[in-house]
Amino acid sequence: MRLAFILDPLPGLKAYKDSSVAIMRAAQARGHHVFAILRPDLMWREGEVRARAQALTVSDDDAHWYVAGETTTEPLTAFDAVLMRQDPPFDFEYITATWLLERAVAAGARVFNHPRAVRDHSEKIAITEFAEFTAPTLVARAADDLNAFIDDMGDAILKPLDGMGGAGIFRVRADDPNRNAIIETLTEHGARTIMAQRYLPQIVEGDKRVLIIGGEVVPYSLARIPKAGETRGNLAAGGRGVAMPLSEREREIAEALAPVLWSRGLLIVGLDVIGGCLTEVNVTSPTCMVEIHQQQGYAVADQVVSALEAA
Repeated sequence: MRLAFILDPLPGLKAYKDSSVAIMRAAQARGHHVFAILRPDLMWREGEVRARAQALTVSDDDAHWYVAGETTTEPLTAFDAVLMRQDPPFDFEYITATWLLERAVAAGARVFNHPRAVRDHSEKIAITEFAEFTAPTLVARAADDLNAFIDDMGDAILKPLDGMGGAGIFRVRADDPNRNAIIETLTEHGARTIMAQRYLPQIVEGDKRVLIIGGEVVPYSLARIPKAGETRGNLAAGGRGVAMPLSEREREIAEALAPVLWSRGLLIVGLDVIGGCLTEVNVTSPTCMVEIHQQQGYAVADQVVSALEAA
């Protein structure tokens, strides 16, 4: 197969832990050809969505993990599958890319994750569809509503709806003297909607990343355990990743969501679960595949390629 990956600029990818690189390595090992596309190189012209695509030869050398080949401009229908794997922010340019990719799908291209599903699944607000699995949550921007929630919970987490890697996340107790300033900052004085959730003390055991590939639940999670004195378990915020078998509750949540999300064309999904509560549904560029493989020997990237071969 010819597989195209829409990625962030290649020199910035950390090959030793990047899930997209792992998928490309697994695909090439199985005889497939991989190509890289940068989002600015997507275009629509004369009735079709095209892109400048660079052929890659990948290796296991993390310092020099690819050799760039020929760059050609091709319609996305020329590839057997296109994987949209660019990191947030989910800004207007990202939304524009989903519109273009949706036109490519209409012309017959196979794009994963499906661009409409990516656009429709805010990684934070998506949990509201599955409220039976969540902790008490509020989505609002009015300071009075947010303050009332903090008072009710006594201890809450506040976060922006468009962040990643733990950026902009605050733990706010009812007696926090800075809480009004935090609310003003996150909501930009009431101009932006944010999410508040009851603080879950089980975060000390890890913010679990549970992966779903092609509707199948990966049997291991990556627990992102906060460093001492930190609330956030995100690896980007200094958390430590420990791969472990799923708990019964984590599997229950994942098995309930898996067929629903796969039916919408979401090939790769990363659920975040803290203390048995669903906190996020990640669909843009879920990661943690490499850590699970290294620690548990379970080849998640190979499962992705198998799902592409079968789709």
